[in-house]
Amino acid sequence: MQNDSTPHTKFKCILVGVDDSPDAQLAFRYAISEARQSDAHLFITSILEEDKVNVFQALSKDFVHGERSDLAKHIEKYRQLALRAGVKEVDTVIDEGDPGETIVKRVIPAVKADLLIVGSLSKTGVRKYFGSQAAYMAKYSPISVMIVR
Repeated sequence: MQNDSTPHTKFKCILVGVDDSPDAQLAFRYAISEARQSDAHLFITSILEEDKVNVFQALSKDFVHGERSDLAKHIEKYRQLALRAGVKEVDTVIDEGDPGETIVKRVIPAVKADLLIVGSLSKTGVRKYFGSQAAYMAKYSPISVMIVR
């Protein structure tokens, strides 16, 4: 239990994973609050899953570019919300692959985050997105992880 004399941990760079699930929305709101309180740089990430793309789509650069472009437009809305909510520095990161592994092995080192915030459950109908990946990220992440329910 934290008493009033214990200082709040100040994070410099917070990474939040979003996938439109209710838990990810809560994680995003918590990340905004934490970033404001710590005056931290906020990175918002979403991962384009390779297993949701069939072989014909994978061979089509237009398909992958279109999916990535749609995701970029969508994640920009999150960035604008965070800026309007008072976070001073907000950037986005889109990558492709297995969400948990990609975030732990590529995104965290790239942005030099010191806190990862994710939701505990995935969006309905989307297999193994952040929800089932949360335990993986908590176990293998080189930084602190907050899993929001």
